[in-house]
Amino acid sequence: MNTTTSIADVLTHGALAILAYAILGVLLLVAGFYVVDLATPGRLSKIIRTDRNPNATVLAASSVAGVGLVVAASIWSSGGALREGLLATLVFGLVGIAVQTLGMVAFDKVAGISVRELVRETTLQPAAVLLGVTHFFIGLITAVAVI
Repeated sequence: MNTTTSIADVLTHGALAILAYAILGVLLLVAGFYVVDLATPGRLSKIIRTDRNPNATVLAASSVAGVGLVVAASIWSSGGALREGLLATLVFGLVGIAVQTLGMVAFDKVAGISVRELVRETTLQPAAVLLGVTHFFIGLITAVAVI
């Protein structure tokens, strides 16, 4: 730290960096949710909130958790330079969302599980748990690739 830099400057810069990363992270999580929403039949928010569908909830929550891992890894690997770190977080976060979605669709096809049929079920199904865990680990694998 430079001797001419005051503690107030350091704290202000740090607080602004936290705020900037938090805002970007939340925006990426929202984007991730909407991409997952587009990849599944029906409106997820309605299916979860109104229909109280546990299968849609598991799939959405695990996908958002996977995106969260990618965003956290992007921030972790940013190296302290705020502008470059925010850009890297944005790019890696968007790539992570795309990979998460493609991986989700591919695995669902390979496993032979119809998400469309799954989210129509009103009781928690084993397939939802399997896909939920898979979606989470697709996010984790992508996050480790970022680091």
